[in-house]
Amino acid sequence: MVEEDHRQKKLIHVDMDAFYVSVEIRDNPELKGLPVAVGGKSDRRGVIATCNYEARKFGVRSAMATANALRECPHLVIVPGRMNVYKEVSQQIREIFERYTDLIEPLSLDEAYLDVTECDILHGSATLIAQEIRQEIFNKTGLTASAGVAPVKFLAKVASDENKPNGQFVITPDDVIPFIEKMSLKKISGVGKVTLKKLNDIGLYTGQDIRNSNEMLLVNNLGNYGHVLWKRCQGIDERNVETTRVRKSVGVERTFSEDISEYADLKALMIEKLIPELMARSKKHLETRTISKLGVKVKFNDFVQTTKELKHSSMDEGIFDALLDEAVHRGQGKAIRLLGVHIGLNETSDDSVDQLELF
Repeated sequence: MVEEDHRQKKLIHVDMDAFYVSVEIRDNPELKGLPVAVGGKSDRRGVIATCNYEARKFGVRSAMATANALRECPHLVIVPGRMNVYKEVSQQIREIFERYTDLIEPLSLDEAYLDVTECDILHGSATLIAQEIRQEIFNKTGLTASAGVAPVKFLAKVASDENKPNGQFVITPDDVIPFIEKMSLKKISGVGKVTLKKLNDIGLYTGQDIRNSNEMLLVNNLGNYGHVLWKRCQGIDERNVETTRVRKSVGVERTFSEDISEYADLKALMIEKLIPELMARSKKHLETRTISKLGVKVKFNDFVQTTKELKHSSMDEGIFDALLDEAVHRGQGKAIRLLGVHIGLNETSDDSVDQLELF
């Protein structure tokens, strides 16, 4: 009965491809095609944070000493990390996830679990949702992502590694047990080199070996993790996608193919397109939350960005119009390349005015 409940979930694990390095190559196109790593200098204390697939062909790996990496690949290009940029890109990716679900569990800047069980976009198909998310990430950031789709959490993570880079793998409910039976145990999160050797030493190499084995044999050799591994190989993972982050805002924006200079055109687009889309996207959140503020974001043709906000408790076209006017005025006649509108959300339906100051 437990397994049947979990078979109904639609879980996606999204994992960016060589994230830090991909950002660096995106911003420095001359690095494309070269073995590149992000990390410390080539002294004895330098360590590789991550590297691209070209570098991995030479045996370079994350957490490898820089000196060793250079021995493996003498022409390796090492660039320093820019954590502020990676965080900014990660936030852009997070905003894409939030278009599909609030159940997001980030594992790091470049990977996350998503529960899209209740998402009705694309007819509720987790496969199509994952494909669209990956395309939206590429459209927004120029970076590729891989995804795994499965009804249980640990398999979604395994699946995201199956077709890397820039790939996707789906494990349907009917495929869970056949996939596990063929799966190498080293693919399961938590099975490192030491654990794998212990398993191999007692003749266990695949999920099927575990299924044909005895749970107490695993417990005797692995302790409590033996129980976990046994359940995993039965297709049972009772963990939910966990998030403690409270969504603070909902927004929509549009980047124009050609810059817009006329205020009347901007206002018409905001009233006719953006605000109705914002209202539709906010509907589920406003069933349990209330509005704390309204805001308008404008990006000018020189990429300078400005945002105007006002505390308010309901959607109001007049206020959006006034905010747009103030934001555009800041540009002193510059054309607009992006326009966005958003609302702030109170943490609960009865937040006090003092809490609004947090925004």
